[in-house]
Amino acid sequence: MKVETKKMNQAMLRSIIPGLGQFYNGQVIKGVYFFVVFLLFIGEMILWGNRAFYNFFTLGSVPMVDHSLFLLVQGILQMVFTVIFILFWLINLRDAKIVAEKKNAGEKINTKLKDNLLDLYENGFPYLLTIPAYIVMIVAIVLPVLVTLFMAFTNYDFKNIPPANLLDWVGMQNFSNIFTLTSYKATFGKVFSWTIIWTLLSTTLQISIGIFLAILCNQKFLKFRRIFGVVFLLPWAVPAFITIMSFSNIFNDTAGAINTQVIPLINQLPFVEIGSIAWKTNPFWTKVAIILVQGWVGFPYIYVMVTSILQSIPEGLYEAADIDGANAFQKFKSITLPSIFLVAAPTFITQYTGNFNNFSLIYLFNNGGPGSLGNNAGSTDILISWIYKLTTGGSPQYAIASAITLIISAIVITISLIAFKRTNAFNMED
Repeated sequence: MKVETKKMNQAMLRSIIPGLGQFYNGQVIKGVYFFVVFLLFIGEMILWGNRAFYNFFTLGSVPMVDHSLFLLVQGILQMVFTVIFILFWLINLRDAKIVAEKKNAGEKINTKLKDNLLDLYENGFPYLLTIPAYIVMIVAIVLPVLVTLFMAFTNYDFKNIPPANLLDWVGMQNFSNIFTLTSYKATFGKVFSWTIIWTLLSTTLQISIGIFLAILCNQKFLKFRRIFGVVFLLPWAVPAFITIMSFSNIFNDTAGAINTQVIPLINQLPFVEIGSIAWKTNPFWTKVAIILVQGWVGFPYIYVMVTSILQSIPEGLYEAADIDGANAFQKFKSITLPSIFLVAAPTFITQYTGNFNNFSLIYLFNNGGPGSLGNNAGSTDILISWIYKLTTGGSPQYAIASAITLIISAIVITISLIAFKRTNAFNMED
């Protein structure tokens, strides 16, 4: 036993330099592969990596020669390469240990190229198929997230735009400015509070409409249910961009259909007198309008999902409730609603988190207006649309925008995790 343990320790110890542990185990071809990858990484670090890390920490030294943003991205890219190599190094250690254990147990060890390729095909084929997906994920998701993360700790704003000016690391100053500087503090508080109100009201409205219509169309006494089902899917069939722009025109203060046709029609009713409503120029009514529009745009998805859930509820549950003398509301409360939430709770949570970052409707309906809250924010801007304006306005504040992005991410992730845990969204035991 001591000899076997010693051999395994020797294999892992030699694998500190990738490939040597495989050589020790008699797998020369595999050892060559591992050692070549090790040499490539060492060469990359000598030729480019060390300089990339140095430039990442300094962000350049000569304006108009060093581009701080490019140096930041290059340093992040080198970090990703280094993390990938560390994972490779750990796999190399694990492989040396496992092969040493098999060798000590008297099992056959693959030493030929043909056997290694066959083993790779049989045991590593799923991993080979997922490698392209991981590469795309790193390029499309990981790198942008890391750039945003580190940018939040720099002074990247309209006064410091590379390559004319160099960027500097400022630590937590941007986060501090958001909560301490009077201008940012006031704007952030108003935009954040409206973001919460918007998320809760608009999402709850679309979920409520979707559930109500799904239950209504699931009633057997209702005729032409399929026709109603098709009609309710129309908002989903039309691209959201077109729907939002159409509603923006419909709610126009002077020429919109609401003020010129709908309200005059309502005024024909006895004891009703409604004046023209400033949908696009009064912040309160603009907020009401976009909440209503989101209810219209978002309910079809909920309607379809809840309809499928209702059709899967056993009819025997309602028959038993009828025998017990339950009324319609009691059946809805005790059978229908729990069944819906049991299946759809994760989707409902994602609807809330999605509307928290619903840029399209806020921006397309009225460009975040009317009015201004300061720092490029309009009265109906939510955090995500404010971030867009911070980066595209006449005085871009990239670092502040990155800091707010991280705050948004932290809020969304935290709330989602808590909600998923409390609703047992991923508990499949039952």
